[in-house]
Amino acid sequence: MAEKEKLRLDKYLWAIRLFKTRTMAAAACDTGKVKQNGTSVKAAKNVSVGDEYEVKTEAKKWVVKVTGLLHNRMAYSEAIKYYIDVTPQEELDRLQFQAASFHTGKRPSKIGRPTKKQRRELDEFMEEE
Repeated sequence: MAEKEKLRLDKYLWAIRLFKTRTMAAAACDTGKVKQNGTSVKAAKNVSVGDEYEVKTEAKKWVVKVTGLLHNRMAYSEAIKYYIDVTPQEELDRLQFQAASFHTGKRPSKIGRPTKKQRRELDEFMEEE
């Protein structure tokens, strides 16, 4: 294998923008959140074209297939050319349902402090518990 064809898994996951930093990618590998064929893999594993990895991030469980080796971080529009997202449809449906039903209970930003009526309603709600 030529020197340019070798690429560490943590660097690849960082370069295709699944993780914000390479340290986060390495930590995910070390904690077992990156798997190949159901087995946890280490950050130093060499990536090959055709490999398929299951990557669990905070937001989503990805299943990616390597189509090319990307050594440096690029724009997202360029990075997506180096992998195929083969995440199961059930996971995508679950994420879409979860996003649609997610309500934080926070008030919209930049509307100021609550009015007297809103404050009384909030106090009444908090006392019920």
